[in-house]
Amino acid sequence: MSKTYSSAERAYREVKERILGGALPGGELISEGEIAGGLGMSRTPVREAFLRLEAEGWMKLYPKRGALVVPVPAGEAEHVVHARYVVETAAARAVPAADRDRVAATLRAVIERQRELAEAGDLEEFAALDTEFHRGAVVAAGNPLLTGFYDSLRERQRRMNSVVVHRHSSNAAQIVEQHGRLADRIAAGDADGFAALLREHLSTAHQVEAAGW
Repeated sequence: MSKTYSSAERAYREVKERILGGALPGGELISEGEIAGGLGMSRTPVREAFLRLEAEGWMKLYPKRGALVVPVPAGEAEHVVHARYVVETAAARAVPAADRDRVAATLRAVIERQRELAEAGDLEEFAALDTEFHRGAVVAAGNPLLTGFYDSLRERQRRMNSVVVHRHSSNAAQIVEQHGRLADRIAAGDADGFAALLREHLSTAHQVEAAGW
């Protein structure tokens, strides 16, 4: 692997991580020189990284002006949240009765770590663990097709979670409380209760309309 290629990969991963983690919010205009200077590399690999990120839909490049971080479109947010609701509620119904306590215990361990991160003010890692919490409930169903589809939403989901917790830090405490209630519903085998709580959780956190779900 050439040095130029490895530098381009490093720039790509770093900038994408900042976008997904919320350090580079939607609407932010950045330059090749700014990123290159921060990473201690030339502009060439950064330019390659920007082109790759534009192809994936994360950026819009404007010659001689810079790169705009593309905001999460309102319609996309609604579609992602609805898709998550469908998959997560289906998974909750499929968790074997014998596994419910173990799954709930695993989810509560994630919740406890989220509580610690919220208290420490580490919102980026908190948002990343939010994704892990919800994915844990899906994986517990033991259906690789459901898990595979859910994972295809992973990057969009993580970025949306970052937007939520950065919008207002008090959202983190509310998310922790709601996650605890969701884990309790799984332990109780209450799929209908889980679905109702999840609808409230997702629609409130992401400010989307849940009518018709």
